[in-house]
Amino acid sequence: MLQRTTAAVLALVAVFAAGCTIGKDDAGTQVGAGSIKKIDALSGAQIRVSSKEFDEQLLLGQIALVALQAAGASPQDKTNITGSTNVRQALTSGAVDLYWEYTGTAWVSYLKQTMPIADPQAQYDAVKKDDAANGVTWWARSPANDTYAMAGNPATVAKTGVKTISDYAALAKKDPAAASTCIGPEFKSRDDGFPGVEKTYGFTLPEAQVHVLNDAVVYPSIGKGDPCGFGSVASTDGRVAGQKLVVLDDDKHFFPTYNPAISIASAVARKYPQLEQVFTPIAAKLDTATLTDLNKKVSVDGQKPATVAHDWLKAAGFIS
Repeated sequence: MLQRTTAAVLALVAVFAAGCTIGKDDAGTQVGAGSIKKIDALSGAQIRVSSKEFDEQLLLGQIALVALQAAGASPQDKTNITGSTNVRQALTSGAVDLYWEYTGTAWVSYLKQTMPIADPQAQYDAVKKDDAANGVTWWARSPANDTYAMAGNPATVAKTGVKTISDYAALAKKDPAAASTCIGPEFKSRDDGFPGVEKTYGFTLPEAQVHVLNDAVVYPSIGKGDPCGFGSVASTDGRVAGQKLVVLDDDKHFFPTYNPAISIASAVARKYPQLEQVFTPIAAKLDTATLTDLNKKVSVDGQKPATVAHDWLKAAGFIS
């Protein structure tokens, strides 16, 4: 199974091999110096930057690409790989060099830990320590928390009185049809996804009431209440506000903290330790409100991730 998975991942990465080293962002503006200065050791370094396929990850990938270019590297765009496991395998197999990963995802999905750590810094420290054995180095933790959440259609929430996930679980047991739920494919199978929610909150929603949709389709489906009144969302996704969804209180604190941070192949980290100083100040400015606003520009306003990344780095003074 591992051999087949690795082969599939490498084949998938090869699809993106045509992604050339960037010289200009999509707006056609040359990246100029700001607080990010040219670093001689990075001159011409072909750092392969990856990401998952959803909007926030595409945005974070572009932020990394523009920042690296400003520092003098010649980054290669290997973003838009489908699925957390695939992009992680691309990193550990040497097909890509770095990407923004989430501390909660690494802790539960890759390091196979069942008990999240409540304190975000302690969670990051534990991931950083344990993942070193896998040849992965962690840098630049952002304070933004892109945690999973359960959300509801406003009218459905008002009608059912559901405010917490415990309320939702009670509704699922009493009236499953009223608790119809839309979820993404990955959320359906992950330990920190719907199986874990059901186990922690003590319910099982009948398959007929679980609608597995593309993640991008989940938000408008909840928003219009068809085919579901509830669903899984990412807390920093701009479509939560765009669709006026009501986020349910995770009253049993099931979902771990998901701080985005740079995960980089340890060999690359040792070769280019200067990269850390490029990303640390960027991560510090990516708090939850900022990342949510940037996501909205992509997911709701329809701007290109590269344009949003360039504009934000410029507004924040990182580039000119």
